[in-house]
Amino acid sequence: MIERTAVIAAAAEQQVPVEIAKLSAPELSVQADSLLGVMSLDVAHGERVLLRARGEGAEQVLETLVQLLEESP
Repeated sequence: MIERTAVIAAAAEQQVPVEIAKLSAPELSVQADSLLGVMSLDVAHGERVLLRARGEGAEQVLETLVQLLEESP
């Protein structure tokens, strides 16, 4: 399983802000580069999440993060 910190670090390296939320509660999004925020979501392994990014390069950022999440066994 990929560590949450890897996703947080990858989000922090991006030039556009990224939000993450549980798919079951999309209105409760947090900044993906916030350790406390991501931990507060209490996402279980295998649970689906929603990623949002806006701005120039957002599509590439999302592709990178999705690939990172999908690599998790």
